[in-house]
Amino acid sequence: MKKQLTTLLFFAAILPSAFSQTIIQRDPVIENLVSEINNDSLKAHILKLVSFGTRSTLSTTTDPKKGIGAARNWVLSRFQEFAKQSDGRMTAKIDAWTQPKDTRRVDTDIQMGNVMATLKGTDPADDRIFLVSGHIDSRVSNVMNRTDDAPGANDDGSGTAAVIELARVMAKAKFPATIIFLVVSGEEQGLLGAEHLANQAFEEKWNIEGILNNDIMGSNNSNETNIIDNTRVRIFSEGLPFFELDKKASSIRNFGQENDGKARTLARYTKEIGERYVSNLEVVMVYRNDRFLRGGDHTPFVQKGFPAVRITEMNENYEHQHQDLRTEKGVKYGDLPEFMDFEYLRKNTAMNLATLANLAKSPSTVQNLTIDTKNLTNSTTLFWQTPKTGKVKGYYVLMRETYQPFWQKKIFTTKNGIVLPYSKDHYFFAVQAVSEDGNESLPVLPKVGM
Repeated sequence: MKKQLTTLLFFAAILPSAFSQTIIQRDPVIENLVSEINNDSLKAHILKLVSFGTRSTLSTTTDPKKGIGAARNWVLSRFQEFAKQSDGRMTAKIDAWTQPKDTRRVDTDIQMGNVMATLKGTDPADDRIFLVSGHIDSRVSNVMNRTDDAPGANDDGSGTAAVIELARVMAKAKFPATIIFLVVSGEEQGLLGAEHLANQAFEEKWNIEGILNNDIMGSNNSNETNIIDNTRVRIFSEGLPFFELDKKASSIRNFGQENDGKARTLARYTKEIGERYVSNLEVVMVYRNDRFLRGGDHTPFVQKGFPAVRITEMNENYEHQHQDLRTEKGVKYGDLPEFMDFEYLRKNTAMNLATLANLAKSPSTVQNLTIDTKNLTNSTTLFWQTPKTGKVKGYYVLMRETYQPFWQKKIFTTKNGIVLPYSKDHYFFAVQAVSEDGNESLPVLPKVGM
């Protein structure tokens, strides 16, 4: 009896911390959009993509039923159909160019094209752009093989289907900022389509504040380890910025902000918002730009200074990735729809939607955020100015201990400054603008003010 009483007292002591109350507040508009992401719709998109045989970047662009040209035209037709419900705010096109022959993975001049649907923001003063992408091209074992069937159901039919589904659901919604739904070509040939658009966006000074690149996100199991899990998805992000690191290194080192680059900040935001709206899904942050010694379509954007992350399933299966269709020793190889988990793909697509919608509905980021350093103090004083665009209900002041990966506290205020009884020696701080509907902007870390 005494032992049982001790056990009960032990559990009584830990229950308050183990099951502490968490209040989740969801924007009903976003919640409704998330509910419209559909398993069957995603599956239909993928089956259609697979029906084109191969979508190799080197494959035919003139056959109306086979090859990458036919696949791109079909995606364009879907975007154009969705645009009809946007009251003229969505437009779609194929951004085409000729890719010259090179010495690597392009053996002749080829016709390239990125399929883009642009959902224009409703606020003329808001020039922010949020971009979501997947790549349409597929491959078999030999990346130069342009004729054999390369279904590419998961790599990257899953990312392409997600982008198509997001455009379908979001076309009718209104957001102050602009969202671009992007299906790129040439990923397997060396990130060609992404590099083409990243260069254009950089030269034309597009105000891209976030890029979610989706590549291989629809399968729940791995070979070798045999792990099966459709409750977690990875998000890859760099900590130190690739772009102009030499100019920023001294400041980053002085302030200890090695873990707070724009991409890492976007990844944290995606985790928080994605898990807020999608049940039974953990967004697992990986502190790398991409998988070990590998790359994806977000990388050319990162290299131009844009905040970009990669979203990928938790456990890749290499028996169904970059493989000729065959059966060996009872193992079926190839990237086929039968190896996918469409409920998992739905959740991952919904996570993208929640993040994009919350970003595009939010005000722009606060301006001129500074931390007061006039005197040595054990408190911290922050000042900021109102965002350039968007109606603001107030602000969240974020804080976390220097060794913590995620923000630990969010303090709401309606003022443009705050004094906190916490030392800047021990904590990082940031500020988000909050819309009247409760949508948070991306966090901004303070600069030093005197």
